[in-house]
Amino acid sequence: MHARVLVCSLLFLALTACTVSISSNEPTAGPPFLTSTLPVTHTPFPTPVTPSATAVPPTVNPTLAACKERAVVVQDVTIPDNTYMAPGAAFTKTWRFKNTGNCAWEGFIIAFASGDRMGAPDSVPVPTTAPNATADVSVQLTAPTSYNAYAGYFVLNDQYGKPVAVGIYKNFWVKIIVGNVPTGTPAAGTPLSSASNITQTPKSTGCKYSYSLNAGYIGQLENLINSARTGANLPALAIDATLSAAAQGHSVDMACNNYLSHTGSDGSMIADRLTRAGYNTGNGFTEIIAIGTPNDAMRQWKDDAGHWDTVVASGPTIMGIGYAYNAKSDFGGYFTVDFGSR
Repeated sequence: MHARVLVCSLLFLALTACTVSISSNEPTAGPPFLTSTLPVTHTPFPTPVTPSATAVPPTVNPTLAACKERAVVVQDVTIPDNTYMAPGAAFTKTWRFKNTGNCAWEGFIIAFASGDRMGAPDSVPVPTTAPNATADVSVQLTAPTSYNAYAGYFVLNDQYGKPVAVGIYKNFWVKIIVGNVPTGTPAAGTPLSSASNITQTPKSTGCKYSYSLNAGYIGQLENLINSARTGANLPALAIDATLSAAAQGHSVDMACNNYLSHTGSDGSMIADRLTRAGYNTGNGFTEIIAIGTPNDAMRQWKDDAGHWDTVVASGPTIMGIGYAYNAKSDFGGYFTVDFGSR
């Protein structure tokens, strides 16, 4: 979960729109949401689902509409899941929330709910946060003294003590591992998994920063996507080598050049990258991107109907997943998922 969120899908329709959502750390940054239209560079899947007619929604006076309280965690600013900590070490966990509801947060708090407390206070105030804005909230914690994995769960409550859903979950968490850091494991703060990260150094002038790969994260996201499809009564998607090459190349490009976009640093579009990888774009394709951990990516897509429709679309039969991490970048970990058919 990182400093900004941009998840964008190229849907399989004659006209294609792309919504870009950006949350900036800097107070002088521009408005958090920008909208642009991607050029139509794709071919629909052979058997696309015909969308049903949608009624024009009625005009609603926002001052009379009831508040819809919703939130999403867009970034683990500090201590990503499964960070290694020394026994008894004091640390600060910071989450970045986005107010995805239609009313300002005033008097909101985060409160410890369950799990390993690790010295967490009963509650911490959340700064007043306007709709579509972000807020960083921190808690001071202390790692347990025994070697083990630990998880503490928190909830977001409004001014009346009512829990607010955080994406598709009722809570959010901090997860650490107390013990000696395995040889070759990145320093605390770097996302970890059962698979070792492999550090890559820039190999050309087109890459500005070093980055790391994480095969474990790719496997986790594959399982999460296919689990969601199973829940929607859809077949699982097989991993395709050409789509994976295109997706991984784009994630590496974003990580080592510190940007987040469907347009590559060389100006390439989705179809360009897929063609270079050897995929026949005439079979149809779409791409979504996200930041953070596998669970973060799923929450980001779940929070937007258009992107979730892409995850559980009936057209694709194959997919490729890419991931790269740059600790010095604005976004940290970058996921790319390319969907296709054969």
